[in-house]
Amino acid sequence: MKPRRDLLIGLHDVAVGYDGPLVLSDITVDVCRTDFTAIVGPSGGGKTTLLRVLLGTLRPVAGRVERRPALRTSYVPQLETVNWDFPLTVSECVLTGITRHRVVPWPSRAERAAVGALLDRLGIGSLHRRHIRELSGGQQQRMFLARALMQDPELLVLDEPTSGVDATTRHEILHLLADLHAGGIAIVLSTHDLNGMAAHLPRLVCVNRRIIAAGDPDEVIMPLVLEQTYGARMEVLRHLGLPQVVESPARWATLRKAG
Repeated sequence: MKPRRDLLIGLHDVAVGYDGPLVLSDITVDVCRTDFTAIVGPSGGGKTTLLRVLLGTLRPVAGRVERRPALRTSYVPQLETVNWDFPLTVSECVLTGITRHRVVPWPSRAERAAVGALLDRLGIGSLHRRHIRELSGGQQQRMFLARALMQDPELLVLDEPTSGVDATTRHEILHLLADLHAGGIAIVLSTHDLNGMAAHLPRLVCVNRRIIAAGDPDEVIMPLVLEQTYGARMEVLRHLGLPQVVESPARWATLRKAG
């Protein structure tokens, strides 16, 4: 794989396991300053494990990780992993994103102002006193984005940011992430949503225990690549200039007639 400019993180022949069989092997991939990348693949194929290696929270058992010194990264977890009964308001949750050492245990006036500004920027400023479980799925995702942005990241990593949300919310999150990327933040996310999410991003990485393919959607969303990634034949057609995946031949024939 040809090296790219403005490298933030590079993985070279990386292998990863959890005290057992390898989850990932022969992983060579890079993340650059201008990237907006989706990692796609089947459940159990290693997407979240790859994110953990990129974040530096999981060390590989083999290979080399190249990381730009003092790189600032932030992470947005899957909403399904959050304890929504924990007694936190929206503002308090965002404040937990402050990672630097504190002289006093309570937030400063400047920090509270920064939280308010971020919540306003993400369109949920009026909800700052709500309990976190009182938010919709899209609002919860925006809250965790605000929490991540409190760390002024150069690289934002998200695990399944559109899982469990409706099509309208997915569209809003996609545009919000595009705006953050346009503002200079590199973004890497995992997703199972090939058509609603992945096809709209400029770079895809297909993973199933190894890197199957990496490139733009037209290079990656192809029947042979998808079959190697998911282990099942999938058809691909174009709709409004974007590749679209159709899992069943009958459904594919219906859409082709409609198009």
